[in-house]
Order: sequence, then structure tokens, then C-alpha cells
Amino acid sequence: MASGAGWLPHGYRLGPHTHDQGRLVYAAAGTLATTTERGTWVAPANRVTWTPPGFAHGHRFYGRSDARLLTIPLEPCGQLAGHPSVFAVSPLLREAVPALTDDRPEARPGAHRRLLAVVIDELSDTPAQSLHLPEPDDDRLRTVTDLLHSDPARPATPTELGRAAGASERTLSRLFHTEPGMSFHRWRTLLRIQHALAHLTNGMSVTDTAVTCGWSNPSGFIDAFNEVVGQTPGTYQADLRRSAAAP
Repeated sequence: MASGAGWLPHGYRLGPHTHDQGRLVYAAAGTLATTTERGTWVAPANRVTWTPPGFAHGHRFYGRSDARLLTIPLEPCGQLAGHPSVFAVSPLLREAVPALTDDRPEARPGAHRRLLAVVIDELSDTPAQSLHLPEPDDDRLRTVTDLLHSDPARPATPTELGRAAGASERTLSRLFHTEPGMSFHRWRTLLRIQHALAHLTNGMSVTDTAVTCGWSNPSGFIDAFNEVVGQTPGTYQADLRRSAAAP
């Protein structure tokens, strides 16, 4: 599939596939989840996902999504990360990606190629964002993460989850830092934020989302969401409504 744009319905999925070239996918409205063997990357409307050539990956869209797909030729792919990533969408990218994916002719010969080079330069200088949920290989961790995936609001402590996995709390703590590279609490928070993004995109209230995803009060959820996503859930939903109302 070449570069392009289109509106996709809530829940639209693309199954696992690979590309010979790199791909940037930007949901100018809606939320995008990209899954690979290394875990899941979630991109709300202020993020863009990058998948290098040769990585098997699938996509799922939450909310009615203005999906923008931008193919990156093989040669400049080396300037970007060698693994799937999520990047913040700067004001420049917010204008450049739609310009490159809209179905309109070049104003001047070579204009698209030059603008694409600007996009690559911008991404090369943009640090990767933290909406990546890595998946472990260890069977004990898999037991724990599978339980949490099935019920993100599950209130079980690491000790209780460890019993189900046949591991002590100390062992689980060590394994989380060794494999996913973060604490158990950080991993569960990212899982809950990813589910929260899907609920908010689908119109659930901030309070109901907080409870559904395991927070005992909305203020704790708002603080965690703001820290990970970079905006409050209320602002996120307001941006979604503005994008959906656009032609």
C-alpha cells in the first residue's frame, strides 16, 4: 500500500503484516495501537507510530480515525530508529504529514521528496515517547501479564499475582526490571493508560474510565494520564471532538 489517507471506523483492524519499506502511521483523529512481537505501541492524536522495514506488525484503530499512512523509502530509513517507536507530533509534523498523504498533485516537481526529507529530519531530532507496553518472554511474567491484560483493573498485589505465577514478589520485581525494563507498577500503569485511551476515544467519561481501568479516584487517573500522554484526559477528549467535527 502506498502513502494515503482515509477515515476508518472504530475497531478497524489490520492483521499482522510486513513491509519492505518503512511506515509512519498517524491518526490525526482517533487512537492507533500498533502491535509487534516486542509489545504494543499506542498513539493518540498527538503521536505518530514508526515501523521499520521487515517488522511484522498489526494495527487497531479506536474511535472514528483520520488515518494517515506515509511510506518511507528504504534508504532514509536508516536515519530513524531501528525498532518500532512512537513520537510526539510537533506542529511541523501536524502540517507536513497530511500534506504528504492528501491526494493532491505536487505544487512543484520534487516538492513531496523535499517535504519528506524535512519530516525525517524532524523525527530524527524527536525523542521517542513512553506509550510502549513491552511484553515479556518469561513464562512466570507471561502468566502475570496475561491476568492483567484480561482485567486491567484487577486490584491484585504483586504478591498475589506471584502466587498465581509460582514466583515470589521479589522474583517478579527482578524479572520486570530485567525483561520489560520497568517496575511492575509502571507496566500496569501503562497497560491501564492504553485501555483508558480506547475508552476515552469511544466516548466514556473521565470518571467512568478511571474506575473501569482500576483507579480508586479520578484525580489519580488524571495525574497518571497527564504524565504518560502529555495532556489531561479531558483535554484529550476535547481534542478528539474538535477533530471529529472537522470536515
